[in-house]
Amino acid sequence: MFPIAYFRDVKLNQFQRESFYVITSSKYTNTSRRSSFPQVSAAGTPEGYPGNITAEQQSKLLQMRGILEAKGFELRLDDSTLLRFLRARKFDVNLALEMYEACEKWRKEFGTDTILQDFHYEEKPLVAKFYPQYYHKTDIDGRPVYIEELGTVNLTEMYKITNQERMLKNLVWEYESFTQHRLPACSRKAGHLIETSCTILDLKGISISSAYSVLSYVKEASYIGQNYYPERMGKFYLINAPFGFSTAFKLFKPFLDPVSVAKIFILSSSYQKELLKQIPAENLPVKFGGKSTVDEAAGGLLLSDVGPWREAEFVGPEGEAPKSFAL
Repeated sequence: MFPIAYFRDVKLNQFQRESFYVITSSKYTNTSRRSSFPQVSAAGTPEGYPGNITAEQQSKLLQMRGILEAKGFELRLDDSTLLRFLRARKFDVNLALEMYEACEKWRKEFGTDTILQDFHYEEKPLVAKFYPQYYHKTDIDGRPVYIEELGTVNLTEMYKITNQERMLKNLVWEYESFTQHRLPACSRKAGHLIETSCTILDLKGISISSAYSVLSYVKEASYIGQNYYPERMGKFYLINAPFGFSTAFKLFKPFLDPVSVAKIFILSSSYQKELLKQIPAENLPVKFGGKSTVDEAAGGLLLSDVGPWREAEFVGPEGEAPKSFAL
C-alpha cells in the first residue's frame, strides 16, 4: 500500500473521497471494516493527523509501531490510533508508548475488547430519565453530536436502579460503539476520516449539591476518556453555564493544554446562535434551539440514537450501532 505521507499533498475531489479509501497498516486492525471508510482527515486538518504528517512525525510513527511489534503487540497499531497517542503526548515517543501500553493493559483487565457483546445495560431506559446522555445526529464537520444534561441528574433515584460500576461499564460500552460503529458511518457520510465528537454539556438547573453528587463518577469517567480514548474531543460546549462559571474556568486555563482549551466553549443561556454555527438546525434538537424532533415511539430524544450509524447507506461491515437495551 502507499505510505500515508504520499497523500499529504494529494488533492482529492469529492468523487475520489467517496470512492477511494486510503488503507494504511491494515494488517494491524479489522481490514474489512477499516477498508470500508476513509482513512484521510479532512482537507485543512493540522499536521499530525492521518493524511497530513511531516517526515519527522512519520518517522516517530514508524518508530513507535516497530517498538510495539517487537514487544508482541498486534492490535490497534494502525496509523490513526498510534497518531492519536502520539498527539496526546506531543509526539514524545516514549510517553506515547507508556500511554499506549497502559491502555492495552486496562483493556485486557476491563474486558474492553468484548464489552459490546458481554455487557447489557438493561436499565438504561430508566437511568436516562435521571441522567440524560445521548447521541443525536452530526455537526457541520460530520462529527457525532453527544449531549449530556448534567443539570437534571438525580443520583439518588439512579442508584435505586443501577450503580457506579455499571455506569462506568456503560461508558466504556458507549466509547467502543462510538469508535467501532458511529465514527465509521460518519466518515462514510462526510467523505473523510472522522475521529472526534461534538459534545454539548447542559448545565441548566445544576447546583453545588447535584454537581458534587456525581463528582466521583465524572472523575472516573474523565480519567477513562483522557487516558484510554485520547484525542476524541472535537468541540465541547458547556451551555446554560451559571453566573461566575466562566470566571472560575479562566483560573484553570493556564494549567490546561492550550489545544484542549481551544475546543471548549462556555456559553450562558443565550447559547443558541453559537450552537447553530456548529450544528445545523435540522440536526439540533428543538429543546436546544434547533428543528430536530424524534418520535417518542422510536425512543424519543433520550433513546432513539439517530445518526448515520442507523442509516443503511452509511452502515458498513461493522453493522448498525448496537443498543445495550431493548425498548
